[in-house]
Amino acid sequence: MTPTLRELIRERVERLNSIPTVPAIIRPLLFYLERPIDHVEVQRIVDLVSCDEAISAQCLRVANSALYFQSREVKSVHGAIVVLGVRQVREILLSCSLLNLLPKQNWVIDPLVFWEHSLGCGLVSRFCARKAQYAEPERAYLAGLLHDLGELVNMMSFQEEFRAAAQLARSDQIPLHRAERSALGFTHCDTGKILAEHWRLPEDITEVVEHHHDVQQAKLHPVLVALVSLSDQLCQENELGYEINQSLDWKLEEDPSWAVLTRDFPTLANAEPVRFLTEMEQFILEARKLVRSILRA
Repeated sequence: MTPTLRELIRERVERLNSIPTVPAIIRPLLFYLERPIDHVEVQRIVDLVSCDEAISAQCLRVANSALYFQSREVKSVHGAIVVLGVRQVREILLSCSLLNLLPKQNWVIDPLVFWEHSLGCGLVSRFCARKAQYAEPERAYLAGLLHDLGELVNMMSFQEEFRAAAQLARSDQIPLHRAERSALGFTHCDTGKILAEHWRLPEDITEVVEHHHDVQQAKLHPVLVALVSLSDQLCQENELGYEINQSLDWKLEEDPSWAVLTRDFPTLANAEPVRFLTEMEQFILEARKLVRSILRA
């Protein structure tokens, strides 16, 4: 990418501050996510959630979803927080904040589909992290949620160019990031990195945003990048994507992310790929139901 093109992207990214809620909401929430869990008062979370009917309803919906296997219906915000845990509630708050970014117009990618994929990728990233026994599964959730921020930039700041890229991806049946490179001269990974730096997102999240389509370039946090990259692909393969970013001949055993994860985690190295894919498909089915019930309620 040339310096002139990078400067153009930076200028357009800065214009996204015309949506004042973006940095004002995300930065404090990310800071809060970093706090030790024992420094958070559950009752304060209950009070906060109870003040917003939409967030309360989403917490209850998630707590009663098939992902948590509750034998009894959860009927109160306090009960939902007990089931979900403070971390999960914070994730819901962050997700709700990000939904304020939904464009009000008809964009190339349906904004609801975009956020369904983002939220779904977060859930799948955490599930995959737990299966691998990764030390920070909640970090994987956050990285999965934010990995495609660059597509938001492209949808809002390079609309016509991005439309051409999407059309190219559909007509040539190639991944969207390759079509972006051809049509725009850059990808959502490039614009996402610039937005992540502009918002001062943590280093590991920024690297996921930049390299989730090119895991082998990740030098600082390759495992986290691999978790999100694999989860992103699994979502695309299981109807939790954009329908223009799928690889027709994708195989788990040949994915660079799988190579990174099986190298570092014995539990995955010893797993049978067919069984792993079956478990992931079953989880994604429930995750897809959940995110659609949240976003389309």
